[in-house]
Amino acid sequence: MVERKPTEGMSTPELTAVIAQARAGSSEAWGELYRQYGAAIFRFCRRALPTREDAEDATTEIFVKVKEKLSQYDPTRPFTAWLYKVAANHCWDLLRRRRIRQDLETGDLENLPLEHPDPGQLEMVLSQSTSQQVRAALDQLPSRARMALVLRYYSEMSYDEIADSLGVRRPFVGVLLLRARHQLRETLARMGGRSLAAGM
Repeated sequence: MVERKPTEGMSTPELTAVIAQARAGSSEAWGELYRQYGAAIFRFCRRALPTREDAEDATTEIFVKVKEKLSQYDPTRPFTAWLYKVAANHCWDLLRRRRIRQDLETGDLENLPLEHPDPGQLEMVLSQSTSQQVRAALDQLPSRARMALVLRYYSEMSYDEIADSLGVRRPFVGVLLLRARHQLRETLARMGGRSLAAGM
């Protein structure tokens, strides 16, 4: 699983101080938050959205939202968890507005594989952020399946958080992730990524 550290360049107390300064209106502190997290949020958006241009636009829009909502952040909770939730909600809203959201809640669930793919292997594949093959495979998945994988394995959201972000019932999240893992494995195999797909 991808580890989300507070930030590579700052300790937790330093991050807390920078957030407090940004909330008080310091443009320098705000710039530091962007420098620390901008690249990570772009990578998140690139996995979640269809094109690089979408990801670039979304990253800018997310930080505008973060700046507007920073007063709502609860400093007793991890900043990264809050930041990724803002990012996830924005990306999912964008996909819904474009009407490319896929309703997997009614589908051929009886065709799901009986064998449960090992999520640890999937995490390993998804952690290869420079892999064009994995990114291309994610891009071919239905929007909800792609978002579920990104939320669970990249931003480490809980089932409750995923259900809230995607607007589905919590019990459905496990089914959604199972189906999404299977779809990703099958897509990688079709694309010739058999060496990656074999262990999943």
